[in-house]
Amino acid sequence: EELGDDSTLSDAEEFEKAAKNLKAPKEVNEKLKKEISRFKSSLNSPAESGVIRTYIETLLEMPWDKAGKDNQDIKYAEEVLEADHYGLEQVKERILEFLAVRSLTKKGESPILCLVGPPGTGKTSIASAIAGSTRYAFRMLNAATDTKKDLQIVAEEAKMSGTVILLLDEVHRLDKTKQDFLLPHLESGKIIMIGATTENPYITINPAIRSRTQIFEVKPLQEEDILTAIDQALADETRGLGSETIVLTDDARLHLSRATNGDLRSALNGLELAARSTPKGPDGIIHLTLEIIEECVQRKALTHDKDGDAHYDVISAFQKSIRGSDVDGALHYLGRLVEAGDLAIICRRLMVIGYEDIGLANPAAAARTVNAVLAAERLGLPEARIPLADTVGDLCLSPKSHSAYMALDAAIADIRSGKAGDVPDHLRDSHYKGAQSLNRGVGYQYPHNFDDAWVDQQYLPDKLKNTHYYQPKATGKYEQALGQRYQQLQQRKKKN
Repeated sequence: EELGDDSTLSDAEEFEKAAKNLKAPKEVNEKLKKEISRFKSSLNSPAESGVIRTYIETLLEMPWDKAGKDNQDIKYAEEVLEADHYGLEQVKERILEFLAVRSLTKKGESPILCLVGPPGTGKTSIASAIAGSTRYAFRMLNAATDTKKDLQIVAEEAKMSGTVILLLDEVHRLDKTKQDFLLPHLESGKIIMIGATTENPYITINPAIRSRTQIFEVKPLQEEDILTAIDQALADETRGLGSETIVLTDDARLHLSRATNGDLRSALNGLELAARSTPKGPDGIIHLTLEIIEECVQRKALTHDKDGDAHYDVISAFQKSIRGSDVDGALHYLGRLVEAGDLAIICRRLMVIGYEDIGLANPAAAARTVNAVLAAERLGLPEARIPLADTVGDLCLSPKSHSAYMALDAAIADIRSGKAGDVPDHLRDSHYKGAQSLNRGVGYQYPHNFDDAWVDQQYLPDKLKNTHYYQPKATGKYEQALGQRYQQLQQRKKKN
C-alpha cells in the first residue's frame, strides 16, 4: 500500500463483476454490495481487508441453489453470544458470518482464528460460543505454561473423535517446537485452533501460523456494557449473586465499571469479592458502598465524573497548566486523568496542545507529541503513562506560540463576514483547453524561475489584497527565523 499498490481496488472491481453474475437471493446481493464497499475502504487495515476478502470470495463461490434457509448451528452460536456477552457486536458479526460461510460451503480445511484484545474482553467467551455452535469437543491450553505433551493429548483426541476445537491462550508465546507439531494437525483439519492474545499478532505470532490465520480484534468493553453485566450479575440467581439481597450504591456501581478499564472479568471479580467479604447488616442486606468497592478493586475513586463538570475542569486545568509552562501542575492533572482511565481524552488533548499552544515556536515538539500519542495508544494503560509524562514535560517547557492558528481564525472570520472575493485571474486553473481565452492563468509568474524562489505578485482577492493575517511571535528560535523571513518579504513588496 505504501508503494501505491492498487491491487485491492482491482480486486474490488473483479468482485463487483462477479456479484452482477451471481444468481443468489436479493438479500445476498445486497450483502455483497455492502461487503465490497467495506473492502474498498479497508485499504489501510490489512487485518480487516483480509477477513472481508475471504468472506467475499467464499460468498461468491457458495452453492446458493443448495444452501438451506435455516442453519441451527449458527443460530445456536448467536443465541449464546446474545445471552451472555456484551460489547462484542462487531467481532461477533464477523465471526458468525465466517461460521455461516464454512457451514454452507462445507469446506474441509481447518481455519485458524486469532482473537486479539485486552484481558477480560470476551476472547474465551467467544471461543466457547464458537465451539458450542459446531458441537465439536472443546479444549483449552496456554502456549506459555502447557507443554508439547499436552498438545499431543489434544491431537490424539482429535484422531479418535474427528475434530477438536483448541483454544490456545497467549498464542504469541507459542515456541517453534510446538508450532512444528501443531501445523500438520491444523492443515489436516483435525484441530481447529482459536488463538487468544493481548499482543499485536502481526508482530508476535510466527509467520507460518499467521499466514493461515483469520484475525479478529476484540475491543475493550464500554462503560455501559460493564454496567449491564454488573446489573445482570446482581439479578442472576443461578450464575450470579441474585440469591443474596445486595444494595450497590450508585457511586460504587459507577466506580466498578470505570476502575477496571474495560475488563469485565476484573469488574465481576471485584463485585463478587465485595459481596462475599461484606457481612449482612441488621436488616439482612449486604450494603456495598464506594469505600468497599475501592478496597476490593484496589483503586481509589477520583472526583471525576466523565459526564459532569469535574471531568471538564480537570481537562481544562491540564491544558492551562501546560500553556502556562507549569510542569508540576500539568503532571498532577495528567495523573488524575490517567487514574480515571481517560487515555483517549489525554491523547487528543495533548495533540491539540502541541499545535494550539506550542505551534511554530517549536514545531518539533508537536511532531514528537504525535509519536508519543501513537506509542501510548499502542501500549495502553498503565505503560502509556511513560511517553505521556515525557510529552507533558516537553510541551510545558517549550516556547509557546499560537500565531498561525490565530491568523487562520482571522481569515475565517473575514470569509464568514462576506469578505472572500474572487480568486485573481492569474491564479486560476489553466489546465484545460480554452482557459487562456477566458484569461485564466494568464500572467502567472512561477516563483521558482526567480532568485530566492520569490516574485512579487498578488495572491489575495482584490477585496483583501492589503490584509495581513499572520503576526509572527519571537518566543522560539524557529518562529524568530520565520518572522525575519516574513518581514524581509514584506519590505521587498513595499519597494516594488
